[in-house]
Amino acid sequence: MIWYPYEQLKTMKTPYKIIDAEGVYLYTEDAKLIDSVSSWWSVIHGYKNPVLNNAIIEQTEKFAHVMLGGLTHDPVQNLSDKLAEWLPGDLDYCFFSDSGSVGVEVSLKMALQYYVNKGDLKRTKVLALTHAYHGDTFKAMEVGDDEDYHFILEAYGEKKDCIHIPTEIPALEEAFRKYHEELNCFIVEPLLQGAGGMRMYDVSFLRRARELCDEYGVLLIFDEVATGFGRTGNRFVADLVLPDILVLGKALTGGYIGHAVTVANHKVFNGFWSDAPEKALMHGPTFMGNALACSVALKSIELFENGNYMERIKHIEEVTKREMGGFSAPGIKEIRIMGGCVCIEVYDSGDIKGYQQFAYERGVFSRPFLNYMYAMVPYVINDEQLLKVLNTMKEWFAK
Repeated sequence: MIWYPYEQLKTMKTPYKIIDAEGVYLYTEDAKLIDSVSSWWSVIHGYKNPVLNNAIIEQTEKFAHVMLGGLTHDPVQNLSDKLAEWLPGDLDYCFFSDSGSVGVEVSLKMALQYYVNKGDLKRTKVLALTHAYHGDTFKAMEVGDDEDYHFILEAYGEKKDCIHIPTEIPALEEAFRKYHEELNCFIVEPLLQGAGGMRMYDVSFLRRARELCDEYGVLLIFDEVATGFGRTGNRFVADLVLPDILVLGKALTGGYIGHAVTVANHKVFNGFWSDAPEKALMHGPTFMGNALACSVALKSIELFENGNYMERIKHIEEVTKREMGGFSAPGIKEIRIMGGCVCIEVYDSGDIKGYQQFAYERGVFSRPFLNYMYAMVPYVINDEQLLKVLNTMKEWFAK
């Protein structure tokens, strides 16, 4: 029996069975569905993309995977070189892993050990945001702040090593004033908090965070697993405010294979560069730097660069704002739009119960959660398909 995610299996509805997928469409035996959530926000180029398919096939004919322990290969070297060239500032050092959650774990371990390597054992605390979501592994859950996902941590009692603050500059300044000697890092989903409710905030908060991290010697981590590759309307939020450590996943491989990368700047990397073996980062996921994943990631970046994707995302945002910006209905608390994301928050989760099946019957796959109905469409979507997604959302509230 399959153990499905985020579900009480005893009461869950039968999932839709996909038998094929191409472009923005998922196919069941009786339906053709626009995937309005891009398979958890990762399939930015659509399904069955011939360029990405060929990248996988060509690499498979050589080898699918070798460990990075004592071995290396061209795909991982080429992807590391490309990311160092492509990412802003001095984000040059790539540590690969097999999921965004593990990539976050690596970043937090990196930040803690950076100070341990310097002999500073007091900096054991992490600053994070309220409503944060960074994954479901244990340290990622600790820096998260969503009881709907991570209530299991209540078994451990109060979180002692993580402080959560709202996205308000006075709260930020107060946290640094109070805890700066104990903080090793401040981790954020920049501009857009995904699973915490598609919450959006202003870049001024991040700019002030960068200033305070510099002032007090705290590392700034951007978890761009969800926000990277254009989702906020920026290529990366790191292009606006430069972090010390950047975590990427999801769209890194165009949604083809689970893979992530934790990218450190020179300051962080140099904290591990030593003749002392105990100062090495002792971490090594089996499938880090997987050759298939690296090969498809390189082609995914190439498609992003050469396909005018930032203009596509701008157009998606413009159409979404035109269609949804003035929309209102009883029960709607707020409509939020940023880049390739739109979210309708309702007061009562019962107001969107049944929407998934409603959308299915109209040719759209959606997966609302809690009080949030949202869309994060593939960037290859055309206007007709996008309007169908948006109109389906509006039709639900008009019924």
